[in-house]
This record gives sequence, structure tokens and C-alpha cells, in this order.
Amino acid sequence: MFKDFTWQAFLMGLIASVVGFASSFAVVVGGLIAVGASPEQASSGLMAGAIAMGVAGIVLGMMTKMPIAAAWSTPGAALMVTTGAVEGGFEAAVGAFLVTGALIILAGFWKPLGRWVALIPTAIASAMLAGVLMGLCLAPVKAAATSPEAALPVILAWAIVARLKRLWAVPAAALVAVIVVMMQGDAIPLTSVWPQPILVVPTFTLGALVGIALPLFIVTMASQNIPGIAVLRSYGYEPPSGRPIAVTGVISMMFAPFGGHTTNLSAIVAALCAGPDAHEDPAKRYWAAISMGIFSVVLGLLASLVIAVVQAAPPLLIETVAGLALLGPLAASLKNALDDEDMREAAVVTFIVAASGLTIAGIGGAFWGLIAGGVILILKRFGKT
Repeated sequence: MFKDFTWQAFLMGLIASVVGFASSFAVVVGGLIAVGASPEQASSGLMAGAIAMGVAGIVLGMMTKMPIAAAWSTPGAALMVTTGAVEGGFEAAVGAFLVTGALIILAGFWKPLGRWVALIPTAIASAMLAGVLMGLCLAPVKAAATSPEAALPVILAWAIVARLKRLWAVPAAALVAVIVVMMQGDAIPLTSVWPQPILVVPTFTLGALVGIALPLFIVTMASQNIPGIAVLRSYGYEPPSGRPIAVTGVISMMFAPFGGHTTNLSAIVAALCAGPDAHEDPAKRYWAAISMGIFSVVLGLLASLVIAVVQAAPPLLIETVAGLALLGPLAASLKNALDDEDMREAAVVTFIVAASGLTIAGIGGAFWGLIAGGVILILKRFGKT
């Protein structure tokens, strides 16, 4: 294995880890707090999530000798923001994280479940994800209206860097947000920078299982795991699709009690590790995934410092960074949702319900969006027979 080590792949892994973490940590923190985590539990969850994806990347890279990069579920974290607190609080959310991990393991080893997920029309799944992302993507607009002196520098940094190198746009926005916080003179509480994992005893409630676990599983499979396999295949790799997915499920369950929400295959940063920039020899690129995993663990150990900055920042400023990070996924989701004219009406209904913030019986709009869109699709097809 070590004979394949190259500094080129190692440095690409460093870049991938920084980009992946900086582009999405605000979404993860927001999701954990939304479902009831205290700042200390959110710090533990951020640490657990980063270390989990690091461990997954190292294990998968060594096991398959392919650049199979792992990530936390950013769309899943956005889903939690829209879902909000459920009956049973954060303990019930952690129970839902465990169930999600178990479902991912099952999807990896039991092919019918993976096929059933794949049977959900792309338009409907994409519309649900777009509805979940919509609220967060409005945050930059709201922040620019209410706190322009704080939000506009962040938005401008994102816009300018995006024109030069889109990959670095959100990390640049996050950096400017930190500078804005420091310039405002807000004290950053650094009393405990060393990470403190907090074990949460899970509970299981119907509202959390239906409102968090099921949509989180569907979103993670449809927008992360399945596209992650497709990205690898586009670069000439043929990963055993079931086994890597099952590994991410096992690692998700290991770290869920510490607040880590879900680990999955990377669908975006994976291209950095699998592409020719990692190394001209495809057989040596797996070291980029291993390196990304190593640096993800290091970043996880800095979670308390990240949370300290988040606590010192105005909430809308952090939401601005999160919203900017999700504009790309929102655009892709809307395109996929509306591409198929035959499914467009059902997709629009799914999007509207998912974006509405609707909660019935403690179950959030993402689930009801899937149900509503599915009903419209069935009625439309039934009407044609």
C-alpha cells in the first residue's frame, strides 16, 4: 500500500478535506441545533461527524484501493434544519441517526432495499431535496436586508471567488465570516478548545423515525451514495457498490451516539480525489481519499473551536454561509425535479410541501412532500389508464 503513496495525492486529500469541511460545517451545526442539540452536543456531533467521515475514507481507501471519499450528509443536515425539534428532543434525533445508519447497512447488503430507493423517481426525490434546501438558501437574502454590514462582505467574497475558482467560493465566504465576527469585537469563548465528546443515550419515537430517519435515509441514498458511486464510475472505477455503502452505515452507527448524524459516500468532493489532479496514475489516487480521511479527523478535533466561532457570530451570518454553500445543490435539485415534463406537476407539489415547513403529528414537511408528490403522480398515471 505504501508503495503507492504520492505527495500529489496526499496534498489533494488535504485540499478536499478543507473544502468539504469549510463548505458545509455551518449546515451541519445548524441541523444539529435545530433538532435539539445544545452547543456542547453540537460540538460533539460536529467532531463525531468529521471523524466518522475521516475513518470511513481511510477504511474504504485501504479496503478497495480506490479513491472512495466519504463525507457527512450535507443535504441530511439541511433536512434537519427544516424538520426542527421532534418529540423526545435530541435523544430521539440520535435514535433516528442510529436507525438511518441501520437502513444504510441494509441497503448495502440487501439489494432489494437499494433498488426500492432507486425506484423513487429522480424528479420527486430531487424536488423533496430542493424543498428542504430552499429555506436555508433564502438566508443570505434575509441577512443582506437585516444586517448588510455583516452579510454583504461574506456574499461578495463568495461571488468574487466563485468567478475565479468555484471550489473555493464557500471556504472564502466562511473565512470572511470569521473575520467579520472578529472585527465586530464579539468575544470568542475559548475556555475549552479541546474537543469533549458527549455520549447521548438514544430514544426512539415515531415522530423522529418518520420525520428524521426515513427522509434522512432517502436523501442520503439519493443525493449522496448513489451519485457517489456514479462519480467513481465516471472516472473509470468499478466499486462494489453495496459494500462501501454498508461500511458508511456501520460507521454512522458507531458515531451516532456522540451526535454524528450520517456518514456517506461523497458525491461532490469525490471528484477531487478520483480525478487526474490527484495523480496521473488512477491506481495511486486512492491515497487522496486516505489523506482526506486523515485530515478530516484532524478537523474534527478542532470542532470546539469552530463551535466557539459559531456561538460568537450572529445566527444569520452562519446561516448565510450555509445558504451560499447550498445554492449549487439547490440549482441541481430544481433542474432534476423539473426536467421530466410528465412528472413536473408532482415534483412541484413535492417541492412546495417540503419547503412549507409543514409539521403534522410531529413529522416534518420532507416526508409529507414525498407523500403528496407520490399521490399526485399515482393519480395522474391512474387517470391515463
